[in-house]
Amino acid sequence: MGIVKIADDLHEEARRASAVMCRSINAQAEFWMKLGMLAEAHPTLSFNEIVRRELAAAQVQVAGMSSQDREAA
Repeated sequence: MGIVKIADDLHEEARRASAVMCRSINAQAEFWMKLGMLAEAHPTLSFNEIVRRELAAAQVQVAGMSSQDREAA
């Protein structure tokens, strides 16, 4: 585990978002970092497409997600 210094206002945004999303502040920051890293690696994908692929890769069954969506991941 390492320490990452971030601006106070970004920390406050992570704190507020973490409360809404029922995550710890660290988990919220990790989520944002992972999504940002994936977005940089796949610039043509939307946020929803990235999340859909991650859920399918983890074999999470989401109501309304077609088998075609799961296969695309």
